[in-house]
Amino acid sequence: MWRLAAVVGGSWVIAASSWVSAPIYPVPMTMQTFAILLVAGLAGARLGAAIIITWLAQAALGLPFLAEGSGGLDPFAGPTAGYLAGFVVAVIASGSLAERPGLRGWAPLLGLFMLGHAIILACGWLRLAMIIGPQPAFDSGVSPFLLGSVLKSFLAVAVIRLVEPWIRSLSS
Repeated sequence: MWRLAAVVGGSWVIAASSWVSAPIYPVPMTMQTFAILLVAGLAGARLGAAIIITWLAQAALGLPFLAEGSGGLDPFAGPTAGYLAGFVVAVIASGSLAERPGLRGWAPLLGLFMLGHAIILACGWLRLAMIIGPQPAFDSGVSPFLLGSVLKSFLAVAVIRLVEPWIRSLSS
């Protein structure tokens, strides 16, 4: 039962992070990647993937769970489609590595989350490049997000390091 609650609650946390948005074109800047990597670090690969897929399914069904309150199938075919796919890949990659006890410190987690951001940006760039070309895709779909990726990675590590002892106390 707690896993179901974690999946639904986690998907709603990601939805809320989607609403924190700076409208830039063609891909808005949100707090989604922060929430995605937070989920990866706290839930791991399997549960994290279930959370991300549930969030994406709810968005595909039309709930306003994506950037700027969008939902439905259009975002899965447009400029943001690669980023959405990248979220799943990133949570699996970062989450599986974050499950290793030796990678739970500040520096290793930061590296894992930077890797997660790189995966998301690469997937987003690939799809965006098919629509507007490689250089414009980099200029509008990767470059504006680099500083935010570093800041959100630091923030995700800080939150994990703060809440992890509390989570451990609940499970013991």
